[in-house]
Amino acid sequence: MTGTTRSSNGLDDRRKRLLFRCWHRGTREMDLILGRFADAEIANLSDAELTELETLLEVNDPDLYAAITGDKVLPAVANLALFARIKAFPITDGNL
Repeated sequence: MTGTTRSSNGLDDRRKRLLFRCWHRGTREMDLILGRFADAEIANLSDAELTELETLLEVNDPDLYAAITGDKVLPAVANLALFARIKAFPITDGNL
């Protein structure tokens, strides 16, 4: 897989921007983790969840990856419900 499988058609501008940002993080691992989550969930996220996603996207890739893999605790995001959903989201491609 090389990128998004979801079209941005039908999404509002905020969701379109977030979908793009999830797939263009700077590291391939984070593109795959956040991008796949966004492909599956972006259309159904509430405004509060979109705000949480924006908060997560402000964290630099190495720190966020370490938090997702459990190698580091980031107090700023550890209690976000969306962070827990992303951590639990299945990565089905063996490329990671």
